[in-house]
Amino acid sequence: MQAPAADNGRILLVDDETAILRTFRYCLEDEGYLVATATSAAQAENLLQRQVFDLCFLDLRLGEDNGLDLLATMRVQAPWMRVVIATAHSAVDTAVDAIQAGAVDYLVKPCTPDQLRLAAAKQLEVRQLAARLEALEGEVRKTKDGLDSHCPAMMAVLATALQVADTDANILLLGESGTGKGELARAIHGWSRRAKKACVTINCPSLSAELMESELFGHSRGAFTGASESTMGRVSQADGGTLFLDEIGDFPLSLQPKLLRFIQDKEYERVGDAVTRQADMRILAATNLDLDEMVRSGRFREDLLYRLNVITLKLPPLRERHEDIAPLAERFLAHFVRDYARPARGFSDEAMAALLAYRWPGNIRELRNVIERASIICPQEKVELSHLGLDAQPATNTPRIGAQMSLEELEKAHIAAVLANSDTLDMAAKTLGIDTSTLYRKRKQFNL
Repeated sequence: MQAPAADNGRILLVDDETAILRTFRYCLEDEGYLVATATSAAQAENLLQRQVFDLCFLDLRLGEDNGLDLLATMRVQAPWMRVVIATAHSAVDTAVDAIQAGAVDYLVKPCTPDQLRLAAAKQLEVRQLAARLEALEGEVRKTKDGLDSHCPAMMAVLATALQVADTDANILLLGESGTGKGELARAIHGWSRRAKKACVTINCPSLSAELMESELFGHSRGAFTGASESTMGRVSQADGGTLFLDEIGDFPLSLQPKLLRFIQDKEYERVGDAVTRQADMRILAATNLDLDEMVRSGRFREDLLYRLNVITLKLPPLRERHEDIAPLAERFLAHFVRDYARPARGFSDEAMAALLAYRWPGNIRELRNVIERASIICPQEKVELSHLGLDAQPATNTPRIGAQMSLEELEKAHIAAVLANSDTLDMAAKTLGIDTSTLYRKRKQFNL
């Protein structure tokens, strides 16, 4: 049997017989697993508070301690951990009771080294599959749409991403909404040496500060109303892998010091639990906001920004990737007509010209949605302009001087156009001839 990687499984052994603990430990460590031992319920609970384990071999007879009581505690402290009962022939009935209480299997002592190794490998494989499913939950699609490119600017971004992927440097991904920041983050994880572990995503704008802390770091049972059991949190799930902080610009300001401390020291506490824990992972973050401007306005911590942008990758918008529009559209069309069993096989010249002329404010995400709609409603082999729904959305909304519109509407349109063609707020403000704080207020006023 090929030995697993050292970080491929973390096992807790609980038995009051030191000779058995020593034998089990040597056998499992020879297989490359990380092993900790406890001879009492108190020792086991202390280890569970400080470390994350994937699997536990538990003897139900622990001197004065009741193994079933300890099992109940384990189900609360570490509900993700798989527990195998290791018991003597005379206690098989009790082992069955333990399985009904939440254990996943039992092993009869004395057992051979092969039996122990087989039981460990089986349960760790199930645990790894469960962790993988948790990491993939909520992902609508897993393809790397938009990463293959003929655009020099995008090719340069991908080349840099490949170059730094096998390091542990934190990476900040910048770009407009829909440019593929999430796809690139998952690709970087897949190219890295942490690829066998999970890439865990947390969507920063989706939760309040209180719920975000629980989602990120986990919580102990009873930490707040509704906390009926302990949770490990995204940080624990990402241990050994990658944590992707999507839309980091919306991360709650009040929680940023705790995130900064974790990034610096790899230490954290669960909500309602004073025990300090450690986790090792690569940090990727993404935003479509101007973090430098947010630092100047006091909405984002400067020291946190420095920690996040060790490497910065800026994805160009689709309107600057003209070479990629047609290949992406054709790829999306082939994908959707296969999924929906539709007749379309290509685009008319007029439809393709419209795709190339459109500015794509929603970037790749918008292109994908437009092609999905067209593939569904097109009754023929060629997608026509009418199937795209772009004819009601001209390629430019730039106002005409002297048109029937108010000064406020003209000002809003002009500011929006300048912002769209400027890399930073500072550059836009310089073009407009106003200071950055005034531009910031105008942007808020016009909801840009």
